[in-house]
Amino acid sequence: MYDKVFSGKFYYNGQFQDLDIGVCDGKITEIKKHINFKREILRHAVFPAGTDIHVHFRDPGETEKEDFRTGTISAIAGGTTTIFDMPNNKIKIDNYSAYRDKLEIVRRKAYSDFGLYSMFTGNNLDIIDKDSSGIKIYMGSTTNASGLNNYNASDINGINDLKIPVVFHAEDPVCLQKNHIEAKNLMEYNKSRPPECEDSAVSTASKMGFKNGIIAHLTHNIKTQYLREVTPHHLMLNDEMDLGSYGKVNPPLRSRELQGLLLDEYISGSYDILSSDHAPHTQNEKADFEYAPAGIIGVETRIPLMLALIQKKVLSMDVFIKTAIYNPAKIFNIKKGEIKIGNYADFMTVDFTSMERLNDYRLHSKNPESPFNGFDVIFPDDVIMRGIKIVSSREIIEDHTGKYIKELK
Repeated sequence: MYDKVFSGKFYYNGQFQDLDIGVCDGKITEIKKHINFKREILRHAVFPAGTDIHVHFRDPGETEKEDFRTGTISAIAGGTTTIFDMPNNKIKIDNYSAYRDKLEIVRRKAYSDFGLYSMFTGNNLDIIDKDSSGIKIYMGSTTNASGLNNYNASDINGINDLKIPVVFHAEDPVCLQKNHIEAKNLMEYNKSRPPECEDSAVSTASKMGFKNGIIAHLTHNIKTQYLREVTPHHLMLNDEMDLGSYGKVNPPLRSRELQGLLLDEYISGSYDILSSDHAPHTQNEKADFEYAPAGIIGVETRIPLMLALIQKKVLSMDVFIKTAIYNPAKIFNIKKGEIKIGNYADFMTVDFTSMERLNDYRLHSKNPESPFNGFDVIFPDDVIMRGIKIVSSREIIEDHTGKYIKELK
């Protein structure tokens, strides 16, 4: 059964194939060389759409920076149809009421599908919403988060019983305090939050006993039994670049040498997840480096930057698919990330001849200033979510149709 059929050159079973894909109620129901039904032709290469498990859309509480409307539009425009929003809002999402309040606010604005994290602070397991999409643990202080307090084995067992991912911001608070300086540029900021602060925090996190752990935004090769996430900014930017406060992020951009090593390791397939850690701030806040909050935008450029690397033959299709599309969906147990029967019909079309230099003022964020301005990118032409074309020729053509992932069957 199908109510629509898409026809095109789909990335299926590890290669591009000319296929017809039947869709019913937003899900893929048939995959064949030819389906005798009215077809919608998709031009260029067709990939499964992406999932970004690490964004900060600032809603509610700091909507001058971003809100769920502009954040999810940015995601969709960049080929991402599912996002997972972090809990370090101005009012922390660390209890049932805060989670439910946030859910009711953002679900009315979402253009992409979405999940929400709750924050585990060490003494709040009993009041965390058990329907949380994931748990976030901040081991050291960062924007709107003060770090992990006391916890015990029963807390860890209780979180394991939820059977949801546990994502760590891994910077050791003692190490951060020891190295703190009033940094006035990217090199000084790197020294103020050095790699050993990550090393120590990852070592501690790895001993805590979580079953579904993910170490977020690694800046260098740290061994752990948990899954490992990297970001485009740590892969492609370094502290020698003239980025000013728009390159200020936690953990910091590292040296050119460490950045190059991280990119080589990512290209070799050493990492599990590619996320944006999209974290916007206003122009006024970013005006003075020393006092500027840490955070870089990236949800709209995460996939386009990688597509440009594929076109340049720097990055393989397999590593891109695994880290930006397949693994993020699989980890959160959502029926996306792969073209197969039973999954949602989430696609993006890509013309690999359409490489351009990024003009950040064309981005959809409320605060579009990007340290990747001028970098090579390839944006998707069309984006389809649950069988509905949301983006056509790079223009948003549908209203907000995003759903909370608990509502996706």
